[in-house]
Amino acid sequence: MRDAVRIQIDSKASGDLLRSLHGWLSGEPEWRGRVDLVEGPSREETLGGWLEALTVVVAPGGLAVGLVSAVVAWARSQSVGEVVCKLSRPDGSAVEVSAPVARSLRGPDEVRALVEDLSRQLGDARPGPQAPAGE
Repeated sequence: MRDAVRIQIDSKASGDLLRSLHGWLSGEPEWRGRVDLVEGPSREETLGGWLEALTVVVAPGGLAVGLVSAVVAWARSQSVGEVVCKLSRPDGSAVEVSAPVARSLRGPDEVRALVEDLSRQLGDARPGPQAPAGE
């Protein structure tokens, strides 16, 4: 069985940040072809839809760990701003990844601990992965 994790970004530049995260995830073989941009309904002040979220197709039993790890790595790469990513599943479980918190982590052990904690909260019981790339 497969379901999707929805990723929303709380920022004034959410559309650009969603495109950036989409490119980051799509560049990873594990997520290629599983990530879609979600447009919101047209707004009065815009000509078309606006980017509302990403959806990432995952399978039960472990892929959420890899997704959380990838989002934490992306958040660590965001050098400015108070970027907050919310990952939510159809069952209502949700976590937030804050770029300032992710950037403040010191070393792979702290990164791994955050990824494991967020993955558990998101409903993924599998033990955590290695630290995200770049550690």
